[in-house]
Amino acid sequence: MMNFNENKSIQIKGINEGLLITMGEGNWVDLEKELLAILEEKAKFFNGAKIALDVGGHVLRAADLGMLRDRFSDKGITIWAVLGSSPSTEMNAQMLGMATRLSAPAHERKIHSINTDNIPGEEAIFIHRTLRSGFKVDYDGHVVVLGDVNPGAEIYASGSVVIWGRVRGSILAGMPENHAASVCALELTPTLLRIAGVTYLPSKRKGKNQPEMARIENGQVVVESWKIKS
Repeated sequence: MMNFNENKSIQIKGINEGLLITMGEGNWVDLEKELLAILEEKAKFFNGAKIALDVGGHVLRAADLGMLRDRFSDKGITIWAVLGSSPSTEMNAQMLGMATRLSAPAHERKIHSINTDNIPGEEAIFIHRTLRSGFKVDYDGHVVVLGDVNPGAEIYASGSVVIWGRVRGSILAGMPENHAASVCALELTPTLLRIAGVTYLPSKRKGKNQPEMARIENGQVVVESWKIKS
């Protein structure tokens, strides 16, 4: 196997899931340039590789990770996991659908099928946490959250949004013009709710909060009881 470890700032080794690249300390921009140069120099070796990237204590935004993932993808390389000690980096990696632990990628696990008709799937992300003030999800597809969406948090999606919890933040679904999108939540009291660019104008409600669904009907956003089928 090729030895890349003469460079102490970037370590590369083989693991069961592919390759593990460990980034050392220093300026992240310089490290990123150095890594991309290695990938360019050894393009044939890395082509088709699946990478787990250990960024250590570096704090990376979702935009940083997304851009790096795209650059790797342009070279025929897949980043399936991002490891690190920063909770913010871990959260952003999970938001982009990346693993944050060394385990087999979900799409490679064996799934035992049952006898049923095939149902085509669609792009979606699953977020298992409460979204607090200042947190923003921006995703081209559907968004599913197991937790609350607090005031000051925002979800922007091109598809539908399903919240298994309370919504008190901002939800922009079906953006920009997906009129088939909907928003479902166990408690729907958003700061802002917009579907396909149409803003929901809430009216005064009486009684106890209940699961509700918002959707487009006759050019307006309507909210109705969300009857969850068992």
